[in-house]
Parts: sequence; C-alpha cells; structure tokens
Amino acid sequence: MRGAIVFLVVFLLFVVITLAYPTLPPGPAIYNMLNVPTTDYPVLGIPATTLVIAIFNGVVYGVIAWIIFSIANMGTKRNKTTQAQAAQQSQK
Repeated sequence: MRGAIVFLVVFLLFVVITLAYPTLPPGPAIYNMLNVPTTDYPVLGIPATTLVIAIFNGVVYGVIAWIIFSIANMGTKRNKTTQAQAAQQSQK
C-alpha cells in the first residue's frame, strides 16, 4: 500500500515538473518513438503533446521510485527479521 502512495506522489510530482519543462527526458523520446504527430490542441488548457509527455515521464519515474522503494523496504524487513531472531537467540 505504501508503494502505491510512493508511486502516486512521484507520478504527480513529475507530471507537474514536466508540464513546466516539457523537454525533460525520457518523455519526448518515448513520444517520438511512437511517431505520433505533434499537436497544440488544448486539453484542460494544456497542449495535448505536452500532457502526453508529462504522463509518460510520470509513469517512468513513478515506476523507478516504486521499485527503489520496494527493494529498500524488503532490505529493511530482512534486517528487522534478522535482528529479532538474534535477540530471541540471545535471550535463550
């Protein structure tokens, strides 16, 4: 559950950042690989191309942050389990 919150926070953060700086990689590269024509048609007052690039960046950076969080979380759980086992053995 906490991983989903991490993803959403990073996703929203990078969407907002990319709306201000639409050249932030890898969004433009992904958009160009899809060979979709560029358009200035506004969606909620934002050019559609910029909005799509922002969503691409949000997803990419959100997934990266979620993976890092999950790996770090697994490491801390293993460390806590090992410490608890050591404490139980020392009490015996």
